[in-house]
Amino acid sequence: MDHDSEESAEGAPPFSVVRRIESVRHASSGLARVIRSEHNAWLHGVATLLVIICGWGFGIDRGEWLAVVLAVAIVWTAESFNTAIETLCDVVSPERDPRIKKAKDISAGAVLVSAIGAFVIGVLIFVPRLLSLIGS
Repeated sequence: MDHDSEESAEGAPPFSVVRRIESVRHASSGLARVIRSEHNAWLHGVATLLVIICGWGFGIDRGEWLAVVLAVAIVWTAESFNTAIETLCDVVSPERDPRIKKAKDISAGAVLVSAIGAFVIGVLIFVPRLLSLIGS
């Protein structure tokens, strides 16, 4: 019996570095697909770059970086799930269906909530610094 085909006592295949690398490749491909196909992802990308540049420029502290990184990760996660849900909905029901519209609207709403939260975090971190620059 081949070692890679053996299963553990729980029924899962044993750990494989090759499988983990392949898994990361698939995930990277999925993220690249989101970036290539979704206009909102382009906006998230621009916002992500601006926030990173501003964070370095203003020298934000570790706690602020944690908030920024978490906000960015949540927005990208929500956008990715939204894209996956919309793609699956289009396969399941290519014709118009109010239930599919509802699912798509709800997943888009999750992206909106995450983007608003990220925006508020950005305002709380960067606006005081901008105001101190203007006041100087």
